[in-house]
Amino acid sequence: MKTKGKTLKAKTTNVLPKGYRPEIDVSGELPPEDASYYQSLIGVLRWMVELGRVDIYTEVSMMSSHLALPRQGYLEALFNVFSYLRGHHNSEMAFDPSEPEINMEDFPREDWSLSIYGDVKEEIPTIMPFETSGPGDMPEPRGQGFRMRVYVDCDLGGDCVTRRSRTGFAVFLNSAPIHWMSKKQSSCEVSTFGSEFTAMKQAVEYVRGLRYKLRMLGIPCDEPTFVYGDNKSVLANTTVPGSTIKKKMNSLSYHFIREGCARDEWRTTYINTHLNLADLLTKPLASGEKRSGFVRQFLYWL
Repeated sequence: MKTKGKTLKAKTTNVLPKGYRPEIDVSGELPPEDASYYQSLIGVLRWMVELGRVDIYTEVSMMSSHLALPRQGYLEALFNVFSYLRGHHNSEMAFDPSEPEINMEDFPREDWSLSIYGDVKEEIPTIMPFETSGPGDMPEPRGQGFRMRVYVDCDLGGDCVTRRSRTGFAVFLNSAPIHWMSKKQSSCEVSTFGSEFTAMKQAVEYVRGLRYKLRMLGIPCDEPTFVYGDNKSVLANTTVPGSTIKKKMNSLSYHFIREGCARDEWRTTYINTHLNLADLLTKPLASGEKRSGFVRQFLYWL
């Protein structure tokens, strides 16, 4: 930046400039040298997200969508990200092993035996003693179990050009965040219901794989995963055995989630959007108490 006579802003409270949308930026294209520099900065930021900087994940994901044809405005926006990081550089992610309090009344076990899924159960590999275990066999569980929570959200039509929505979800084992994702969906949904169902499916697909992985490591996984979302229509369709769906395009996500509920792999419930941590992973939130409160659930500022 010094070679170009520029410096980072002294104080920045927002990760991206307020109201900035890279997909509608029509500034000039970067020359090859600056384009390569932009791509290298994105690589640095991706590593930071991977190492725990959840607070910049959405913005980095948005800027990563424009690696093929970076513009001058994109580079200026990245400088804003680094300015924000300079002011919020001293943080740590603490892995809190304490078991969270969950109101089980919010997650009643419904009777799915009369549904089309029947009396299904979660598929669990055969438990074999360690000395005789073979491929595909699960070791005997050891130690204490845990509680897995997932927060799911979606930003309907967040991309101003393609109108694709953005999925965001965060996974906690006990009180420790262990996985977070912010990604633009691969297809355009025409309703909040459809985009939220797609987001829920992506989240529980990860949950199913994680539950299997933990069991194969010998970690007990006795309770269902508790999934929080803020779309009441989606939650009603996933938790009520007698509900039906009329939209064929959403039927695969619908049955995948519901069958998992029938197996008691996961249970879903409603959470107010102002308390849904996944909101941080679906849209650039302006600085304020809501954003700060979400960030504090992941990071401790020193």
